[in-house]
Amino acid sequence: QVQLVESGGGLVQPGDSLRLSCVASAFSNYAVGWFRQAPGKGREFVAAITRAGTRTAYGDSVKGRVTISRDNAKDTVNLQLKNLTPEDTAVYYCAARWTVTGVWYDSENEYTYWGQGTQVTVSS
Repeated sequence: QVQLVESGGGLVQPGDSLRLSCVASAFSNYAVGWFRQAPGKGREFVAAITRAGTRTAYGDSVKGRVTISRDNAKDTVNLQLKNLTPEDTAVYYCAARWTVTGVWYDSENEYTYWGQGTQVTVSS
């Protein structure tokens, strides 16, 4: 059982940056993804990273503004968000699944474990 805990959300202004973190136990053999869900909408893929951190993938709506990274020594995956807009307002979730080297996943159905989410609100 992998328990994921997200942190770093909050209220920010348009144009601001924010770093979200996901901490878990024994993370190193797991691919990790970030998803978000805005009010009244389905869950949307944001970013994913392979278990070694050598490959990443990004959703179209955030590409160029988001960077995912990981530190397996600290069992942490970070999501750096920049140039935030009100459309980025959502609950952001971290997800993980055991996998082989070099694979990432952009579908929520592929993930086994989920965190409780962290709220990001972008408003002036």
